[in-house]
Parts: sequence; C-alpha cells; structure tokens
Amino acid sequence: MNHCHDPIITRELPFIAQIIQNETRLEAERRGCPVSSEDPAVREHVCTIVLQIGADLRAHLSHC
Repeated sequence: MNHCHDPIITRELPFIAQIIQNETRLEAERRGCPVSSEDPAVREHVCTIVLQIGADLRAHLSHC
C-alpha cells in the first residue's frame, strides 16, 4: 500500500485539535460536568465544524 504524505493535513491538525478542545469545553459547560473529548456529542460537533470550514481551512493553508 502506498501512503502519500499530505503536508496540508499535517498543518490542519493543530486547528482540529483546538476545535476538539473548544467543543469539549463547551459541551462540559452545557452539561455542567466534565466531558471526554471522545463523547459522541463532542465528536459530532467537531465533525460538523470541520465539514463546514474544511475547504476554507485547506485553501488558506495551501497558500501559506
């Protein structure tokens, strides 16, 4: 199997990590108790955000 290295994905990872951190904190605030970053609600929010901003983020990072 040939694995291609995509430098844009590497540059996206810190942004995605920040989104996960933010959504984990926000979900904990909504519930009023600690929440894991692996919580299904957190994952759903993160996926929604990444799908919404993914193209713009990729375009921005490919020009940096």
